[in-house]
Amino acid sequence: MKKNIVLLDLMIYVALPLFVWNILRDYTGDYYAMLLSSVPGILYTIYRFIEMKKVNTFGLFILFTLIVGTLIDILAGSSLQLLWNNVYYAAAISLFFILTMIIRRPITLYFGLDFAELQGYDRSFNKRLFYKKPVYRMFQLITLCFAMRSGILAIVKAWLIMEYGVEAFDKGIILRQAFSWIMTGVTVAGFFYIGKIIKDSPHLMKEVEEELHSEKRTTV
Repeated sequence: MKKNIVLLDLMIYVALPLFVWNILRDYTGDYYAMLLSSVPGILYTIYRFIEMKKVNTFGLFILFTLIVGTLIDILAGSSLQLLWNNVYYAAAISLFFILTMIIRRPITLYFGLDFAELQGYDRSFNKRLFYKKPVYRMFQLITLCFAMRSGILAIVKAWLIMEYGVEAFDKGIILRQAFSWIMTGVTVAGFFYIGKIIKDSPHLMKEVEEELHSEKRTTV
């Protein structure tokens, strides 16, 4: 499964939706073909969520976006409105990422905590470590990249709709997956760089250890 993750993503998020869309639209109409084309991705995302075997910030985010995205599609009522709803949704997600930065709770920092915890690292220790300035800045930058990804996607999708109408649907599928892969690369690179910062800055680990030790002495 893990070895073929890129191939599976390509097949389920791109190939199958395009196949369903192009085959069924003549029989069901554009709107229902769009809805049905999203079913493989929904089922696959649910499977990936269950496979994590742990409810955490990242899992809840995936589940929330899946539920909201599905409801937005179902309630659209028409194919063109469905496309525009996805534009508004992408813009809203972009604003959400920016909001987490403004309130100094960049959501990618919590994603990082989730991934580190799954590898056996202490969450409370890492949370303090991740809020150290050089590490925290990187999480802010990664979150900004996520915000820009959703914002740019919304703008490009809006242009495609105005340019091609309903025919923008298949182009949007390809575009969304391409952006997803780009962001995966940015995130992985960012996390690797964060790991390098921590490795090259042992004093950060020592600071956290001293803070925790000091707190323990205070509470005793």
